[in-house]
Amino acid sequence: MQQTIFITGASSGLGKATAKLFQNKGWKVIATMRNPDNETELKALPGITVLPLDITNPYQISEIATRTIELGGVDVVLNNAAIGFVGPFETVNEVQLTQQIETNLIGAIRVMQSFIPHFRERRSGTFVNITSVAGLLTFPFASLYHTAKAGLQAFSDGISYELAPFGITVKTIAPGFIRTEFGTKMTITTGGPYSGLLDKHMAVVNSMMDPTTTGSTPEEVAALVYEAVTDGKDQLLYLAGNDAEAMYKRSLELGTEASRREMTTLFLGNN
Repeated sequence: MQQTIFITGASSGLGKATAKLFQNKGWKVIATMRNPDNETELKALPGITVLPLDITNPYQISEIATRTIELGGVDVVLNNAAIGFVGPFETVNEVQLTQQIETNLIGAIRVMQSFIPHFRERRSGTFVNITSVAGLLTFPFASLYHTAKAGLQAFSDGISYELAPFGITVKTIAPGFIRTEFGTKMTITTGGPYSGLLDKHMAVVNSMMDPTTTGSTPEEVAALVYEAVTDGKDQLLYLAGNDAEAMYKRSLELGTEASRREMTTLFLGNN
């Protein structure tokens, strides 16, 4: 029987790569995005249905979840939609604060809540949440992003206990750097009194990030999503990319305090 995956944030990057991979594997794909009128590539592929979804809108989440289930049911829900953010927290305005938490955390939680009854009644289903290595360790000037991604990682871990008795599986994919437009579209707030430190931090980050060689391609991470969905393992966390694996391993080896001190020296110097 043909299976169906529901994907948020499918207009570009990892979301689009995952939609194309699963379609190629014979799956039915429900690809959602804020502006489906701008999408042409996915609409041209058989087996892919493109629907509008802004995951900061709880009413639209409920509406699209119901509509999707009525189309024939869902086997996998992939929470991929996210926005990037860098900058000192003191300069964050209310719109930026709300947008970060609602897009990167609350939206995914609401999507899961909308599909849980469907999965519970079927006694099967898989949720895959794209977290980040930034949900497992921290860097300077990304406190809000860390908060959202760590929250999604913790939520996924916690809810997995209560869903497992109903045959529902929860998986998280934690990538490092992905070679997409995500980084170039990242919001960078004004530095204010932190401008010198922020400039120093961004200079280090940019020196470490070669967009042609650093991290993983969207297709590589999409392949890991497919593996997580189909491997049958009782495994929650999947690290995506050599950079994510190396950073996480290093943080575990050093421990919390030593890791924090190393990050301070690396990104901010001896301040």
